[in-house]
Amino acid sequence: MSGTGLEGQFLEARPLLRRLLAARLGSAEDAEDALQDLWLRIAGMDGAHVEQPVPFFCRMATNLATDRRIAAARRSARDGAWEEVQPGSEEYADPERIVAGRRALEQAHARIAHMPDRMRQAFTLFRFEEQPQRVIAERMGISVSAVEKLLRRAYRFLQENREGEGADRGLPHRPDHEGSADG
Repeated sequence: MSGTGLEGQFLEARPLLRRLLAARLGSAEDAEDALQDLWLRIAGMDGAHVEQPVPFFCRMATNLATDRRIAAARRSARDGAWEEVQPGSEEYADPERIVAGRRALEQAHARIAHMPDRMRQAFTLFRFEEQPQRVIAERMGISVSAVEKLLRRAYRFLQENREGEGADRGLPHRPDHEGSADG
C-alpha cells in the first residue's frame, strides 16, 4: 500500500472501512461518525508499527461498531424507561382540577378545625408532624392506647363528615363529648 505510516494506510482503507461500519451500524451517517472516531484513534498512535494494518483497522472498526451498538441499546433502554415514568397529558392539572383540589383542601382543613381540641391535636401531631404515637402520648400526658382511640375517632370523624359534602351542607358533625380518659 502506498502512503506513509498508519494514517496513509488508513486513508487507502477508508472506503472498505466505511462499508464495514455502514453494514455494522445500519447507516452511512453513523458510519461516517465512527470513521472520524477511528481516524482520531489511529492518529493518536504516533509512529506505532502494525504488521498488517488493514486487518488491524477492520478489527478496530468492528470493535468501535460493537461499542456504539451497545451504547445505543443502553441509551434506548434508558430513554424508554424515562418515557414510561413521564406523566401523560391527562395527569397534568388543568385550571379546573387546580380549583377543585384547592376547594377539597380547604374543606379538609375546615373539617379538621371542627374536631374537638384533643382529637385535633393528636391527629395533627400524627399526620402532619409525623410524630410517633408514643411521643404524642407523652406530650399530651395520656397513654398510647388513648392516642390510638383519639386517632380512630379522628378518622371516623373525617369520614362521617366527608360524605354528602356540598354547597348546602352545614358545619361538620361534632361529637357531643371527647370522653374523659381518651378525648
